[in-house]
Amino acid sequence: MAEMSHQILEKSKIIKAVLIALVAAAILLVTAILPAEYGIDPLGTGKAFGFGKLYVPNNGMGEESQMMVKKNNPVIKLEKAGSGPDVKRPTEADLPAPMQQYAHREDSIEVIVPAGKGIEYKIHMLKHGQMKYEWVTNSGDLYFDFHGEPKELKPSKNTYFDSYTIAYSNNMVGTFLSPFEGKHGWYFRNSGDKEIKVTLRMKGEYAL
Repeated sequence: MAEMSHQILEKSKIIKAVLIALVAAAILLVTAILPAEYGIDPLGTGKAFGFGKLYVPNNGMGEESQMMVKKNNPVIKLEKAGSGPDVKRPTEADLPAPMQQYAHREDSIEVIVPAGKGIEYKIHMLKHGQMKYEWVTNSGDLYFDFHGEPKELKPSKNTYFDSYTIAYSNNMVGTFLSPFEGKHGWYFRNSGDKEIKVTLRMKGEYAL
């Protein structure tokens, strides 16, 4: 019977194979296992490849869930809407709509809201003018009051205004039909300690 030959690996090759296996295991540990199991991501690979989303800390919320948690904003009451019962609605608000609206236009505006302050941005619209709008912040929520003030021949001391939407948000999209001729727009208030940029896009029948 012919003798069977057995291949004998050299000691240096065995050591080399073991070292390669150890290096591969170390890479796997740092890039995948640590971010997924322990939330440790020294190289940023957990975030890059999505392993960090698998990590569930002691509070039971993973990275994706934590990103969805937002601070609780103060409750806005009904009484905040509009100028209040003591301010009389001007007769100009009930005038009929004109036969012709402003020419259709499209604009993109950037509004900087300083830290701890408020700022208004308004456009002029005729009664029954239409507009689509979109705004988004570069960071965080703002308190806003989307409102309008009728054009008055003799402006009174206390300005009448209607509030269309009041909320806290970092983004809003909508359509708008002007209920009267006048100035319509947004009051933004930033309660944070850093300025916030609002990018506003508008399409419709209005004038800047």
